[in-house]
Amino acid sequence: MERHSLTRSSARPTETPPVTADQHWQDPTATTDERVDALLAAMTLEEKVSQLYGVWVHASSDGEPVAPHQHDLSQEPPAWDQVIKHGLGQLTRPFGTVPVDPAEGRASLARSQREIMAANRFGIPAVAHEECLAGFAAWTATIYPVPLAWGASFDPPLVERMAAQIGRSMRAVGAHQGLAPVLDVVRDARWGRTEETIGEDPHLVGTVATAYVRGLQSTGVMATLKHFAGYSASRSGRNLAPVSIGPREFADVILPPFEMAVRDGEAHSVMHAYNDNDGLPAAADEGLLTGLLRDTWGFEGTVVADYFGVDFLHKLHGLAESPAHAGALALAAGVDVELPTVHCYGDLLVEEVRAGRVPEATVDRAARRVLRQKCELGMLDPGWSPEVAEDEAVDLDPAEHRALARRLAERSVVLLDNSGAALPLPEAGDDGAADVALIGPLADTEDAMLGCYSFPAHVGRRHPGTETGVAIPTLLTALRDELPGHRITHAEGCSVDGDSVDGFGAATESARSARVCVVALGDRSDLFGRGTSGEGCDATDLRLPGVQQELLEALVDTGTPVVAVLSSGRPYVLGPVADRLAASVQAFLPGEEGGPAIAGILSGRVEPGGRLPVSIPRDPGGQPATYLGAPLAGKSQVSSVDPTPRHPFGHGLSYTSLEWAAPEIDGGPVPETTVEVATDGEVTVGCTVRNTGSRPGSEVVQLYLSDPVAQVTQPVRRLIGYARVDLDPGQERTVRFTVPADMAAHTGRDLRRVVEPGELVLGLAASSADIRHTARVRLTGPARVVDHGRRLVCDTHVESAGGRIPRN
Repeated sequence: MERHSLTRSSARPTETPPVTADQHWQDPTATTDERVDALLAAMTLEEKVSQLYGVWVHASSDGEPVAPHQHDLSQEPPAWDQVIKHGLGQLTRPFGTVPVDPAEGRASLARSQREIMAANRFGIPAVAHEECLAGFAAWTATIYPVPLAWGASFDPPLVERMAAQIGRSMRAVGAHQGLAPVLDVVRDARWGRTEETIGEDPHLVGTVATAYVRGLQSTGVMATLKHFAGYSASRSGRNLAPVSIGPREFADVILPPFEMAVRDGEAHSVMHAYNDNDGLPAAADEGLLTGLLRDTWGFEGTVVADYFGVDFLHKLHGLAESPAHAGALALAAGVDVELPTVHCYGDLLVEEVRAGRVPEATVDRAARRVLRQKCELGMLDPGWSPEVAEDEAVDLDPAEHRALARRLAERSVVLLDNSGAALPLPEAGDDGAADVALIGPLADTEDAMLGCYSFPAHVGRRHPGTETGVAIPTLLTALRDELPGHRITHAEGCSVDGDSVDGFGAATESARSARVCVVALGDRSDLFGRGTSGEGCDATDLRLPGVQQELLEALVDTGTPVVAVLSSGRPYVLGPVADRLAASVQAFLPGEEGGPAIAGILSGRVEPGGRLPVSIPRDPGGQPATYLGAPLAGKSQVSSVDPTPRHPFGHGLSYTSLEWAAPEIDGGPVPETTVEVATDGEVTVGCTVRNTGSRPGSEVVQLYLSDPVAQVTQPVRRLIGYARVDLDPGQERTVRFTVPADMAAHTGRDLRRVVEPGELVLGLAASSADIRHTARVRLTGPARVVDHGRRLVCDTHVESAGGRIPRN
């Protein structure tokens, strides 16, 4: 590793007492608490503080940054031996900062760990953390679809399998912690980081993210929930902008996914958000990071800083007069580890303690949490070694990973519109005309598949000449492989975000000479304004970037049936021309196998089964708007603006016909009268879905709850359960949801969560706007105040020939 590129202030020399003969902290037969207590008692203040920050290897102020304010906050580093002489808490992104051969990187990381262990009196290694949002963000590692595509799959078990694959790759090279998943609920799709989110509904976000946490942590890699909390609700969808939302929206929309992943997923780490909430930055919010997260939810892991987030209390938020003051505020609030490197902890924190401005007990609290995790990872055991067998091959993109990446991509593609005239694509003709004209800036580029946290987009573009590291078929390549008997022509038409229309002529001529025109539009994801989607790439409205809209309209005007394929990190509004399309397909930056997945949907080999995790508005300027609105948030007589979406949350079409029948409640037909249930009881609702078509199909049965009269205004409906079912022709499945009354809880007037008596409507639906069956339920008995012990999910069952298969 490059010693010269480390970033840290020099440590102040101090006398260190010898380690006593009592090595109880190394005894694996003792309890974790006993071992950590013994270790802390033997450590100096400097040694304890050294566990509370990371060091960013390879990071410097040269080149383009991969983190906010990386230029401003990078410093000339001290010598490596000075950095590690008291120990080290974390190594920041040894694989995710520059292109590193996996085998060489594994050996280099092991050498660094050996040096860290040798340098400190106790032989404690560092936790190595990496980004892993769309796969392990390392050179040659599998690139999976972005989280918005996970949400579109409505398939938590598949996401859990993906996360386990990611975790195994990370463990194979010596990483211990992954900075994922993102649990921010979309509130304004103009936000550049929309692609990193799972969707606009807290239940969908929470269930899918919890599955990811379980999968990653099943391999021994700690998951990190981010960004806690409120980040996605920034004003105007601008990155790091202030957040001004009420306490009920915060409690009922923003927080539930985090609570679910902490309680049900048992996540080991949480990352604070950059934003302030009504003037209080999350990094300094003791009520959030300690009172709620730890004291109420029972979280026992570590809270880590988002990169440079502690120093932002000084440089951006104006809460601290100096870096030392910022460190004191963050540590008191509950930020245990400063990342990516040390600015506000380290020597400054030692000086604050020596001066009496920070209690040493606060340092002990954070160090205890860090050491506890290292103990649980086996890193304090006498025989722990950073090496793995040298003859063990390092393949970060094996065939089984690519296969699952394709499966997830296929299950996340959403068929938005289909007249039946163009999709599935028709058989090859013999009239000499081109069968398909494939047009658009994303037709023949890897960029169409990549999210901003994929390695090629996040890091690779900062290193020109570096190979991508994995095979990423473009849509053009994939479609030619998919349809070898078809004549396919290609023209770019325009760039993603440029203003030139010089390519329109060739594009429209190609379309006129074809039986069907497929136009590939959308985003190029990157960082901090260098792309059209991604971190720091926010939008002023939801129009397609550049002149893509004009290209689409020109193609439709040719008279050739046009299929629009969007690969994007946010929903886009196509305007009135959308009504003239033969079909439209939405993919959310679908990863290295996205090209074959989309081609399979277009050809009909793959059944479209994805559903929208975010609404697609009809008006590009009608933001922010999600389906989670009170009655007055919809179309009304008191406003001239109609926010009704073109395609609602949960929408998606199929190539087959699916019939919903036999709605039931508690095992019998749904009565015309209201069913009574106690405010501490439960009710079971369900229906049967049958494939009445001639080809396989997939349906997502969604369950929504409506609370028409409550002590505070409620959304018209909100998702509380779902199940994805795959059906062969003629096959049927019965889906049942057991709904505890706790699912009706909401934050009341006194800001306590309450289950009220009164009428509810449970809707079995194909989308938030397509309710197929309803059941009316009246909750009876006293109002119940519920807390973090309440039930967070329904029990979901899908019947098959072999009986009921539990689903979450």
